[in-house]
Amino acid sequence: MSRHKEQRVGLFVDVQNMYYSAKNLYNAKVNFQEILKSAIGKRKLVRAFAYVIKADIKEEKNFFEALDKIGYEVKAKDLQTFIGGAKKGDWDVGIAMDTIRMAPKLDTVVLVSGDGDFKDLVEFLKAAGCRVEIMAFRKTASNRIIDSADDFIDLERDKRRYLI
Repeated sequence: MSRHKEQRVGLFVDVQNMYYSAKNLYNAKVNFQEILKSAIGKRKLVRAFAYVIKADIKEEKNFFEALDKIGYEVKAKDLQTFIGGAKKGDWDVGIAMDTIRMAPKLDTVVLVSGDGDFKDLVEFLKAAGCRVEIMAFRKTASNRIIDSADDFIDLERDKRRYLI
């Protein structure tokens, strides 16, 4: 089963993963509006989530508001700083829990991340009856997640569309 207009789609975007991939590979920013449009196509959007880490920089408020305006539900978490100065900001468990909670209401889960840690989640969602599509930059996407997904959309193939 590929794309058809009756499919109910949930979009889950690991913003940090995409941000750093675009920055490190192309010194560019991700066009999250195009990702939303492309992920959904003519299908029915149920919900679109953008998972962000708050680092307390001025520009991030505008960025979060822009995501909200184009149709994402923004979920924000504070950057954690540990003794010794290590910093961590990670939504993996939150993304996994949201996709699992939403799965019964969806035909297709579109996960925008190249993180190989999501391989088990992809397999779980497929076993639960969902089609799983991954959107990411091929150069920074794990083969583990690509191989386990029903479809992989390589954002590198259309850089003009997906990068700003």
